Amino acid sequence: SARQVSRLCEYDPAYQWLTGLDEINHHTLSDFRVTHKEALDDLFKKVLGLLSAEGLITLERVMHDGTKVKASAGVDTFRREERLRAHLELARQQVEQMGDPRVEELGPRVAQARARAVREKKQRLELALAEMEKLRAGKTDAEAKQKARVSETDPEARIMKQADGGFAPSYNVQISSDTAAGLVVGVDVTQAGSDYEQLVPAVAKVQENTGRLPEQVVADGGFTSRENILVTAEKGVDFMGSMGDGTAQAAGQFERRGIDPAFRPEAFGYHPESDTYTCPAGQLLVYEGKEKRVGVTHHRYRAEGAACAACPCQPQCCPQGAAKGRTIVRAEESPPVAAFVAKMQ
Repeated sequence: SARQVSRLCEYDPAYQWLTGLDEINHHTLSDFRVTHKEALDDLFKKVLGLLSAEGLITLERVMHDGTKVKASAGVDTFRREERLRAHLELARQQVEQMGDPRVEELGPRVAQARARAVREKKQRLELALAEMEKLRAGKTDAEAKQKARVSETDPEARIMKQADGGFAPSYNVQISSDTAAGLVVGVDVTQAGSDYEQLVPAVAKVQENTGRLPEQVVADGGFTSRENILVTAEKGVDFMGSMGDGTAQAAGQFERRGIDPAFRPEAFGYHPESDTYTCPAGQLLVYEGKEKRVGVTHHRYRAEGAACAACPCQPQCCPQGAAKGRTIVRAEESPPVAAFVAKMQ
């Protein structure tokens, strides 16, 4: 936060020493960081190189996590395209109507501040319309595209779920740290509300910053997906993360479909010699087909529709699809995923 750094320059001895006791405006700090981003990134990499040479960074184990940082925007600042274009036109008119700030009656400093505020508002609105196009490009539903909204004050922010269960305009900040001395070796800011797709870019960022891959990466369940397991295994990175078995999610789906707990997949008996299942009522389910997904193959088994329709257990087993016959799915994990699950157990 440039504003927070600016405040620290007023009283913190370290910051006062760096600035020679001068106060630094937050606008100046922000402009400097934007203008010299490449140089600052290069400086960060050189510092990491020095720390690595001193043995303070080993990359034997890198911890990674994400955190939602609220944006400087309220939920009420989000507008649809029509309103954004109307406000942009007003801002353009204001810019055209501005006089020379050096001859304003209010004084040059105040006039320049006002002129800058108007120009920044116009720039934010132009950015908001550009972000609107990006947001719509990521949606497939026509109605969702029409209802897309972007903040006027912080166009790049996205509505995200917070730790307290609420929602707010935010950014998803991703941080990787080496455990040897607790030093940050990678940082990124994303617009993604979920962490699933952020682990692979984080590993790539660490490699870009330090010149090598971490030996081990540790993350929580938010990053643990079959795709991440496969990619890290391919790169030779030992990934450690908690992976749920999906029991709670599956139980909720069965409950919504009205399937009694006594007739859920775990109650069916599998016969590997014939590759068939037997339901609790004794009906046979035969192999119907498979569906390959990332890191897993789903094998589907189905009972005869006539047998299910005539079964006295039909209301508890398949209340919605008796005519087609009850189906269950057996998941076969790919070798890297199966090895990961065994390792974490």
